Amino acid sequence: MPNAQPVTVSIARTVLPGYHRQFAAWAHAGQELAREWPGYLGSGWVRTGPDSPEWHMLYRFADAESLHAWDESPERRWWIESAAELMEITRVEHRTGIEGWFEQPGDVNVSVPETVVPPRWKQAVSIFLPFFPLSLLANFLLHPLTSNWPLPLAVLLNVCLLTPLMTYIFLPASTRLLRPWLQASRKPRRR
Repeated sequence: MPNAQPVTVSIARTVLPGYHRQFAAWAHAGQELAREWPGYLGSGWVRTGPDSPEWHMLYRFADAESLHAWDESPERRWWIESAAELMEITRVEHRTGIEGWFEQPGDVNVSVPETVVPPRWKQAVSIFLPFFPLSLLANFLLHPLTSNWPLPLAVLLNVCLLTPLMTYIFLPASTRLLRPWLQASRKPRRR
């Protein structure tokens, strides 16, 4: 499957009062079931706050086909049905590609009807703006060290250094600074 992309699922659940310990055990059991499933890449649970009834689960599969097989499996159906009296599902979202970068970090309001995903050209601009100067700087600083290296090794070093910087510092900063522009609602085109 050359076009297969990992799929991340985000599910917000509201736990009924008095069932938080049972729900935590139920969540752990679901992770153990999914861990054995083909294409499973990982999962995690977080609560909005220590006294909040809202729990958020993220799980990731290698592709949509693996995710669909898990979603339709008897194991998952049994697991979901076993907690029907503990909670209710508030929101479900599926994400592929880099769209996850454009969510509002720390947003705990699960009643938002729709997350605005910027058009791909805006996503590309928000990546280009920090990447171009960072890439220039890295090439300038590394050139004395790598000038006699084979090109693939020089590029590999550059990518290994820039990827964590982009992932953890520059891309989050770029999307935070550009958020008003990225999250602006799209205007309908005039005919």
